[in-house]
Amino acid sequence: MGGVGHAADEGAPGGAAHGDGPGGGGEEVRRLRAEVAELRAQLAERPPVRLVRAHPNWPRVRRALAALLVALAGFGLVASVVGVWGARTMVNTDRWVATVAPLPGHPEVNTALATYITDQVFTNTDVQGRITDALPPKAAFLAGPLSNTVHDYLRGRVQEFMSTEQFQDLWEQANRSAHARIIAIIKGESQTVSAQDGVVTLNMLPIINNVLVTVSRELPTLFGKQLALPTVTSGQIPPDLQAKVQQALGVTLPADFGHITIYHHGDLTGFQDMVLAFKKGLALLVGGTLLCLVLALVVSPGRRRTVLQFGVATAVSVVVLSAAMRAVQGRILEHLPEGVYKQAASVAVHEIFSSLRTRGDWLLWSGVAVAVLAYLVGPGRLPRALRRHTASGARTLASAARTTATGERPRQQAARHLDTLRIAGVAVAALVALLFASWTAFLVILLVLSAYELGVTLFARLAGTG
Repeated sequence: MGGVGHAADEGAPGGAAHGDGPGGGGEEVRRLRAEVAELRAQLAERPPVRLVRAHPNWPRVRRALAALLVALAGFGLVASVVGVWGARTMVNTDRWVATVAPLPGHPEVNTALATYITDQVFTNTDVQGRITDALPPKAAFLAGPLSNTVHDYLRGRVQEFMSTEQFQDLWEQANRSAHARIIAIIKGESQTVSAQDGVVTLNMLPIINNVLVTVSRELPTLFGKQLALPTVTSGQIPPDLQAKVQQALGVTLPADFGHITIYHHGDLTGFQDMVLAFKKGLALLVGGTLLCLVLALVVSPGRRRTVLQFGVATAVSVVVLSAAMRAVQGRILEHLPEGVYKQAASVAVHEIFSSLRTRGDWLLWSGVAVAVLAYLVGPGRLPRALRRHTASGARTLASAARTTATGERPRQQAARHLDTLRIAGVAVAALVALLFASWTAFLVILLVLSAYELGVTLFARLAGTG
């Protein structure tokens, strides 16, 4: 009996351990499963075993490589914008004509063109000699003052003609013809002029012809007769127009009469190679910029830092290329003598590159904004403090706005002065519109004003329904 009782006592714990009890085995299984799950989680969190141990300087190499790639990407972005602008503005004839069409509206360009046309007529028709021959010998001393008076009168008539739609049509046609000829020579498609002996000019003869027609009607004695010249409209320029002008004036005109040289053969050969390489490399430049930026983000151990570097690289590239463009503009103008022609050329160059400067400003401030945002989301002490204060201020403003919106008195004040608030909104919008003279800014201001007027009206109506 005693042996049997002892055996039963020894078997009791064993039976409990193997699940013979009413629930002890289930708890043990759950405990073991929990341990297995915990071990698996720890194993999953462990870094993978590297067969080849990384070099201790590898993170530094990655940072340096990412910095180099992102610098190339920033410069490539700015260069791509310049390249696309050049392809759209400098090589496309329609865009070029649209760019130079408003130039005569600038006082400096207007004065230079009027002076050139007037000097062409005076120099080649000997107006002062005609006046001297028409005066008696004792009044010959009046030839100079009278010539100056006629010169000023003729320049005034030229400037009046330059304000007409007829001049605008002739001006655009002259620029279109000259630009198309330049592009044909650059591409090697010109059948009449080669890049070795080509001189491209802006043909002002139709404008001079029409001015002569107008002046001969008003001052028929200036040329001894009324000139029988055709009025050239915006259609095709007569091929024998210079011969007709020469015959009507009774003088021999030089071959370049009324032609402004805008492209000389000495520049065409090098420029031709540059433009062809430029057109072929533009797609590679844009693609290479995107590739450098993607590779920089992939290689970089800290992408936030890389984004910040990209913003800085973009802003610096804008500054560097802007300085280079100013140097190019200076080279264009340095060979011109001081006076009205250099002033006009300076204004023309400034206006032609104005759209490129606008794009440069956008890139500059975009790069600065990207760099600042990347810095503000960083782990530094100052960014953390700024984020903390900004969040606190936002919560305070939101609380104040809720208090104002739910208060009865503010709604009553708005309802009482609703017309004043509406007029004030329109007045502020008008003042802002004067500062930003563009259609985009006007549209944004109009949308903001509409939202303001709607919000004020709805807020005031709550006073009547509250």
